[in-house]
Amino acid sequence: MDIRILSVEDAEAYHALRIEALRNDPDAFAARLEDALKKPVEATKENLAQETAVTWGAFVNGELAGNVTISRNTLAKMNHRASVLAVYVAPESRGQGLARKLMEELIRYAENWSGLERLDLAVAAHNEPAKRLYAALGFETYGLDRRAMKTTGNYIDEDLMVKFI
Repeated sequence: MDIRILSVEDAEAYHALRIEALRNDPDAFAARLEDALKKPVEATKENLAQETAVTWGAFVNGELAGNVTISRNTLAKMNHRASVLAVYVAPESRGQGLARKLMEELIRYAENWSGLERLDLAVAAHNEPAKRLYAALGFETYGLDRRAMKTTGNYIDEDLMVKFI
């Protein structure tokens, strides 16, 4: 297993994994599969090139099998905060600690990002494995966002979590 920051050269693999994530776990993400399918790979390249966001990939046997993104808030009064986004590990690679390793890389990076003081994330309230992982990494639940997302006739609550660094 290899974990590294993704670059624009990884855009096609990341785009494909993102589509897989939205197919496999649609209730875990705010983005919709229908919208992601319309986005060209060029948009993924632009996202990977942003200075205020960094995405890590976990590679198993040379194939991208997981990812996580940190996105720093650019507003002057909120620049001490960053959000953890798009955490995903492909089903065939789960149970190997990839999500933990991805999150540990993100946290190490965040701890050295000048002026950054906190990491925020939102996780589907029913996603117990993810919540246990985040808690084990020092995230604390500070609230519940009821009906945070809405799918066809279904609402998804999200637990709001923070880690001060």
